[in-house]
Amino acid sequence: RRISEADAAGHIAGYAVLNDVSMRDYQFRTIQWLQGKTWEKSTPFGPALVTKDEFSGGLMTTAVDGEIQQQTPTNDVVFTPEFLVSYISTIITLNPGDVIATGTPGGVGHAQDPKRYLQDGQLLVTTIEGLGELKNRVIKEA
Repeated sequence: RRISEADAAGHIAGYAVLNDVSMRDYQFRTIQWLQGKTWEKSTPFGPALVTKDEFSGGLMTTAVDGEIQQQTPTNDVVFTPEFLVSYISTIITLNPGDVIATGTPGGVGHAQDPKRYLQDGQLLVTTIEGLGELKNRVIKEA
């Protein structure tokens, strides 16, 4: 709780790939986005935890059916992991094993013209060089 930004690195075990897939129809029902970001089975995470000393950054890429939608270097994030740990720990107590999503590169389908949303059957591939790759098939909930 209340970790300083200077001490935050010592509280980060490592990094992994995470895709915070959004349910846009729920996300924009109100001005609060939480309801669009917390659906069961909608946040692929993995494939491994890479320790801080093993990861120095890389290219983040998201592709849908082989077409790149998002791509940016990991050092181009708005807030550093250390800042996020410090900031979030002022609000809640962080515990070992907690996961913090650091944000997404530009290029989300909702911001495109025309807007693009994931469809049943599409293949979503999320990759961060040095951390790994997630391949997830979109399945419409019954």
